[in-house]
Amino acid sequence: MSQINQQAQELNDLIQHNNPVMYNLMSEKGRAFFFPKLGIVRQSADAKGKRINATIGIALEDDGSPVRLEAIASKIALDPDKVFSYASSYGHMELRKKWQQMIVEKNPSIDGVISLPVVTNALTHGLSVAGLMFMNPGDTILMPDKFWGNYKLIFESVYGAAIKTFNTFKGDKLDLTAMEEALSANPGKQIILLNYPNNPTGYSPTNEEMDAIARLLTRSADKGNEILVITDDAYFGLFYEAEVCRESIFARIAHAHSNILALKVDGATKEDYVWGLRVGFLTFASKGITPEACTALESKVGGMVRGTISNDSNLSQSLVLEALNSPGYKEDKRKKQDLLHSRYLKVREVLKENQARFSEVFTPLPFNSGYFMCVQLTEGIDAEAVRQTLLKEFDTGVISIGRMIRLAFSAVGVDTIPELFENLYQACKKNQ
Repeated sequence: MSQINQQAQELNDLIQHNNPVMYNLMSEKGRAFFFPKLGIVRQSADAKGKRINATIGIALEDDGSPVRLEAIASKIALDPDKVFSYASSYGHMELRKKWQQMIVEKNPSIDGVISLPVVTNALTHGLSVAGLMFMNPGDTILMPDKFWGNYKLIFESVYGAAIKTFNTFKGDKLDLTAMEEALSANPGKQIILLNYPNNPTGYSPTNEEMDAIARLLTRSADKGNEILVITDDAYFGLFYEAEVCRESIFARIAHAHSNILALKVDGATKEDYVWGLRVGFLTFASKGITPEACTALESKVGGMVRGTISNDSNLSQSLVLEALNSPGYKEDKRKKQDLLHSRYLKVREVLKENQARFSEVFTPLPFNSGYFMCVQLTEGIDAEAVRQTLLKEFDTGVISIGRMIRLAFSAVGVDTIPELFENLYQACKKNQ
């Protein structure tokens, strides 16, 4: 066996020893990945601080700082080492520790070991790494039928998995019976992706619903099914109603059952309003997981990052860490959430005041969080035709999804929200 395979096998053996389920859930490629013990990155780390260091492929000034163009350096008020040098494939250690601390603070139900988050190039890359690590061609991934369209590209087009959906809503609540039936119909290796606050609907489970989801996943695990639960927490924290659960489903199932491996995919992108910085994280948990098994899983993810994008932006990570450590961070963030909350409340107000008229052409789907809400168009009205009418005649852009229209109230000022819905109503009337 080659040295490369030996390194991967060492990680596999450690993971299997802790919990065979975690190994069984991995794809063939996932089992083959590792972070090179003696590669360029490791050898460069060994030489850090040496008087003469001719290892890593960057250019240094005579004073040892990174070579940089003044046209760029003059625009950034950070130490050049935090901007121009490479970051670790795992991500900045201080940032990883800070994010782990914040996950636990935001999710007090977590009572046990979780892995140290590994930095990804935001959530899309994090989801792609999850696909690489756990999905063989032909594997089924379960998710609600109201889902982000990019999942098709990530899981089906790139990794050859098959998305199988179940009904999202029953009335104004989640259809948890449909979720449990979907799990029952796919015994054995189960992969389920849950995204709350949901894109596109803007719905998050209530406390009661969150407990019920945890119970049904545990019941499936009790039957001997081995389950990977991927929680896409892109919009985590943007909750607008008192009954909405303030925790991620990750917290409820992190240590619920040894047959469940929980994988939290999150990031600063939406939580901290830094869409272009592209800083995301992958974090693992399972009942009885050991720190050693966590390290092994982190090594596999680090190897995947190294083998795909090498590492995430040093500048982006440094900026996020500076923000998280800023004394005014929490208050600044609260003000931005209040801004989005005010827009949410305006949407509620407009819908209530115009319920009779609007019901002629559309019905709002349940929403209580996040950036979005959706309306279901009345039978016979074509969503794409409505979208085109809005563009051409009302100077208004929306997203059409099947028979739904998605509205990003996060991007619309409070004073403009009534006009947005009036335009939508009029465009629907024109296409009746």
